[in-house]
Amino acid sequence: MAALSILTVKFVAIGLSKELAGNYNSAYGFLQLFGILADFGLYAVGVREMARAKDRSMVLGALIIIRSVILILSLALALALIWLLPQWQGTPLPLSVSIAALVPFFTLLAGILRTVFQVHYKMQCVFVAEVTQRVITTGLIGLFIVVGIRTSDDTGILYSFLLIGGVGSFVLFLISLIAAGRMEHIRWNADRAVIISILRQSIPFGAAFLCMALYRQLDVTMIALLRPDFEIQNAEYGFVLRMVEMGYIIPTFLLNSVLPTLSERDGRGEGTAVLLGKTLMILLFLGTTAALFCAFWSRPLVQLLTTDAYLSTPETYGSDTALMLMGFPVFLNGLVQYGFYVLLNRGRSKPLITILGCGAVLSIGLNYILIPQYGYIGATITSNIVHVMLAVTLMIAALRTMPVKLPLLSLVKIFLFAWMLGMGLWKFVPLLENEILTVVGLGVASLGIVLLIPLLGIHTMFLERSGTRNIS
Repeated sequence: MAALSILTVKFVAIGLSKELAGNYNSAYGFLQLFGILADFGLYAVGVREMARAKDRSMVLGALIIIRSVILILSLALALALIWLLPQWQGTPLPLSVSIAALVPFFTLLAGILRTVFQVHYKMQCVFVAEVTQRVITTGLIGLFIVVGIRTSDDTGILYSFLLIGGVGSFVLFLISLIAAGRMEHIRWNADRAVIISILRQSIPFGAAFLCMALYRQLDVTMIALLRPDFEIQNAEYGFVLRMVEMGYIIPTFLLNSVLPTLSERDGRGEGTAVLLGKTLMILLFLGTTAALFCAFWSRPLVQLLTTDAYLSTPETYGSDTALMLMGFPVFLNGLVQYGFYVLLNRGRSKPLITILGCGAVLSIGLNYILIPQYGYIGATITSNIVHVMLAVTLMIAALRTMPVKLPLLSLVKIFLFAWMLGMGLWKFVPLLENEILTVVGLGVASLGIVLLIPLLGIHTMFLERSGTRNIS
């Protein structure tokens, strides 16, 4: 999924001019806020309730109704705002958002069906659906590049790229619907008591998700509002966020997979300290790896995944500078997500909303101050400050809520892994002079990681004698 998404980024960077690429990234950045609002905490609450429910089809039916209603209302609000705000009149952005809205519409409908795969431990269905979606999207956009489309100023090409994303998301929904229907009876369930019960549980976490959306996604929209050169700014920054999103989404997938097991064990009164410890170590391992690549290989990665037009020069910053600065938030995001899911499991909505709300306010305030002067560099500075605050406070709250068994030896192994990988990446940087050498370098680095894992005994930290399947 990551490879195909990044290949799509490459094709869009090649096919569209910087101005139209900025509109492409701005459209998705604007919709992400409303997409998270439409999620409303339903997925995480849904996984927990489906794992505990005796009649899963009844819970699923209620979830489908709630998700459909909130999704329609959220996207309707997004479309109303994008067409009414005067800042974007006369630009391709309103129509771009209208077409791109197909993606969150079908993706979020498919997302509520993913709870079925989660509780049945049939995540291979998610693999098939997600990868098929990205193959279609990448393949169709790639056809434009094959026929010779390069840095096009034609808005028709922009709209075609966005429409292709909608086609891919529809296929994702269709595959999810067929696969989920084989595991659970999918039906509407307008049982008022069930709907109200789910809403009462999800509303606090919906507020928490909204706060998360504000500190993670609002910067692209604020750039579009506060900078007259927003198209160029969001062209360079938007592609970086697409790369960083892979670093954000992997911990989410991991924690979504652990949540049913954690909920079941905690509900039975069983110990969860070992499970949480293993989960936290995986998050540290993944976050460390992603952050080191962002920090040391930002320039060759941006050159590989976009074009030379997005690189920094002696006079101006570029996407590689933004990617380097986003490395630390990528690492801290795993800790933020961990704290979020632990508090979610215990129903601790008040501290969660308070902490994330403070993060959202801090993010908006700093972005309002820094973006007009520094553009997306100001947004990356804001992201670092906010993630530090959130990681510290949420981890303290999580550790107080549920104990964790975290051996000192495991932390030493992670530190040694980080030092050895970091030194290797730093030494290789001067050799990555072009895209081919970067691809070779990624292969060598991947091999090095594979060798470091058994050498340092990293793999032994992730195994649990009872429940290895659930953790992995």
